[in-house]
Amino acid sequence: MPSTQAIAPALRFWHLPVDGSWHGRALDSHLLLNLWIALGLFTLANALLVIGVVSHRRAHRPIHKFTLEYLPLAAFAALFLFLGVRANSLWATQRYVGAAPEALQVEVIGMQFAWYFRYPGADATFGRARNELVSPAEGNPAGLDPTDPDGTDDIVRPQLVLPAGREIDLSLRAVDVVHGFAIPEMRLKQNAVPGTTQHIHFTPDRPGDYAILCTQVCGLGHYRMQAMLRVLPALQFDQWLRQQELEQRLEAGR
Repeated sequence: MPSTQAIAPALRFWHLPVDGSWHGRALDSHLLLNLWIALGLFTLANALLVIGVVSHRRAHRPIHKFTLEYLPLAAFAALFLFLGVRANSLWATQRYVGAAPEALQVEVIGMQFAWYFRYPGADATFGRARNELVSPAEGNPAGLDPTDPDGTDDIVRPQLVLPAGREIDLSLRAVDVVHGFAIPEMRLKQNAVPGTTQHIHFTPDRPGDYAILCTQVCGLGHYRMQAMLRVLPALQFDQWLRQQELEQRLEAGR
């Protein structure tokens, strides 16, 4: 799949956030297509209005109702259906088509008013977690079950760190209310809903730091519910992950 590090020239002038993911270019192109079509329909609607008025005044009879009303309406409906199907296909690729088996698994936990991120550790298996055990003040922001050995090496951090060029499979859960997990530069948006686990996958390809936002009004502290995504080159990410695993083993051994 081609890299999106070079932003298409046609997209530069409309001031979207920088595109940092492989799927972003397709979404941006679809948005641009919608804007051009909206401009074309606006022009066409006004042209039909002028033609109808001028034709009525000159010929003293209106244009046939089928030509002026039904035909444009049918064309607009077909166009709307095309755009809807195309947008749904783009969204389904991220949301409903499963990630590749080798994708990096990361859990996103949303709570009032913070994001936490859990990696499965050296055993590549997430331990059990329960919302009633969530307690950031006691050092358990993910709600890990201490009786489950699979969770002893799980890594929980307040910052999301990912490798560039590798597919990421995010599973999202909310502890209390609905939170909107969004990274504009990754063209990523998915709600975290209490009682369910939502999956979304993507591939970041531009190293850098990006803001993680909450797009659902989740309480009085909603304005400060932010975190950071750091995308690293693959080798740097591997070094970072080994360091986190070492720190986790030291913490577990205390």
